[in-house]
Amino acid sequence: GQNLVEVYITEEFRASVKKVMDNALMGQEAANFEFPLFTKDKRRVDVLLNATTRRDVNKGVIGVIGVGQDITERKQAEQEKTRVAQELQTFIDTANAPI
Repeated sequence: GQNLVEVYITEEFRASVKKVMDNALMGQEAANFEFPLFTKDKRRVDVLLNATTRRDVNKGVIGVIGVGQDITERKQAEQEKTRVAQELQTFIDTANAPI
């Protein structure tokens, strides 16, 4: 297999994603951590990660279960909403007649 962090995570986010995974291995779980990931075909995907510690019957840490959700479309919709709101605010601020 390939190292997920080294191969698919941008350099800017490698340290923070690695920390989330390392913390989960020490029993400190993470919820709703956002970062960009690049697919094999170099497409950017925004991911929402939850990292949960996996334990054996004696409660010893034996691994991490990471669940990532593709939130690319949601992020794009949020950006578009922000852009439209700014455009409308500019229109209101520059209108000649009071509204």
